[in-house]
Amino acid sequence: MASNMPAPEAPFAPGHFGGDAAERTWEEWNPTAESIRPVRGRHRVVKQRGGLARSSTVLGVGVIAAVGAGGMATAQEKPAVSISLPDSITDNLPDATSLPGVGSLISDDAGSEGSAANAAPLTSMTAVADNGTATGGQTAGAGEALRARILQQVEQQRAEADAEAKAAAEKLAAEQAAAAAAKQQSEAEAQAAEEKRKAEEAARAKEEAERLARLAASYALPTSSYTITSTYGESGSMWSSGQHTGLDFAAPTGTPVKAVHGGTIKSAGWSGSYGYRIVLELADGTEVWYAHLSSMTASAGQKVATGETIGRVGATGNVTGPHLHMEVHTPGGSGLDPMAWLRDKGLTV
Repeated sequence: MASNMPAPEAPFAPGHFGGDAAERTWEEWNPTAESIRPVRGRHRVVKQRGGLARSSTVLGVGVIAAVGAGGMATAQEKPAVSISLPDSITDNLPDATSLPGVGSLISDDAGSEGSAANAAPLTSMTAVADNGTATGGQTAGAGEALRARILQQVEQQRAEADAEAKAAAEKLAAEQAAAAAAKQQSEAEAQAAEEKRKAEEAARAKEEAERLARLAASYALPTSSYTITSTYGESGSMWSSGQHTGLDFAAPTGTPVKAVHGGTIKSAGWSGSYGYRIVLELADGTEVWYAHLSSMTASAGQKVATGETIGRVGATGNVTGPHLHMEVHTPGGSGLDPMAWLRDKGLTV
């Protein structure tokens, strides 16, 4: 485009308008490119040939293009920052080579990298800061800082979650260990109590066995070679009371009858349905009756020892065959089961 400087005016001559024509002077004016008025509308600037001289317009555009190219070249070293523009604007952007004065500055023999960089669309160019450096690095740095902060928070939350899970696991393990220890202690206590109970039972059983052994040494069965034919409490018409009041030892006539324990013969003689009967009174007042005897070898008031013969088996009185009828009475006169009484003394009937 042409210069906007105004054309110089011709010197004013007095009398130019109505003045004296003789006093007017004229100077020659040669129009130049600097003095002519700009032409409105479309015009074409002729490219000068030979040398690097260009018009002021072309030179200004070239400087702008060079600065832009330098900025873009510098920005290539930084990460690109995408600039989003609407499609309506992007589609109408002009190509860089079609701009006035810029296409002529793009050399035909330029390197492939420079051509590719200049040919890139404006939407893909990297933003450049005022100091000539690409702002993509600052943006990327801020993004990396934000990303690092987010990752740090995630790691912190994960560490806290892991710590909570570990604490919960340790608490559960401690509770399980405490429960197992309590269970083990309870089982140990129960086992100890059971062993103690068994030991006490064994001690009592041993003591009872010793007691029975001592009693067995001091007590004896009333006869030998016998068979139990009737027990205490049996019912039947054979007995006047309707029930059997003693224990019957069936044995051959003449089998010896012995004192079950040391005591005193309280009575010895005939006793009705009992036949010949001997009553032995023990030291605690218990009475032992021997009935249906065939003969008596002890008399009333006689003291006898355990196992001493006091009579013989017979079939006198109300009987169906030879046997020894034995009864046991408390000091008060109540009847006892002879079999249970003998077993309580450590004897096996």
